[in-house]
Amino acid sequence: MRIMLFIPLLTILCVAAIAQQAPQPDQSARPEGVIKRGEHVMGFSHEATTHHFRLFKDGGEITVNANDPNDKSNIDQIRTHLGHIAKMFSAGNFNAPMIIHDTNPPGVATMTRLKDQIRYEFSETTQGARIRLVTSTSETTDAVHAFLLFQIIDHQTGDAPTISDELPKT
Repeated sequence: MRIMLFIPLLTILCVAAIAQQAPQPDQSARPEGVIKRGEHVMGFSHEATTHHFRLFKDGGEITVNANDPNDKSNIDQIRTHLGHIAKMFSAGNFNAPMIIHDTNPPGVATMTRLKDQIRYEFSETTQGARIRLVTSTSETTDAVHAFLLFQIIDHQTGDAPTISDELPKT
């Protein structure tokens, strides 16, 4: 009887040991891939711009600004891209983040399914643009928060992963 219990246990331990020794994908190359694909999809430089992703009680915000206030070319590209993204997201189309991140970001399935319960408000800023994601249910809020937290991590923005009560002043 003990041998019959021992064999499955030994098999599980061997599989676990092999899995731990399996080479993991090179995570150090991930940020470089996000930047390269992002610049291709967005049409502006990560080096010359700054992304911010913020979480609010009723959704969140995506902001991109040119680092140089006189960089009209990047400011125009940011505005064009975020205006386009707001329209795509409103239609439930999240292909751009999928291409940039080479994965489907968390929250996207719910954001697509409940697209009519999220409002995407595009506005220009002095150095770029922003999209305010305004949610109407706890399910859509959670999905938007998951999506934005993923962006903070994958773009390595350093933004706080906390929910704020108020919008930042610009």
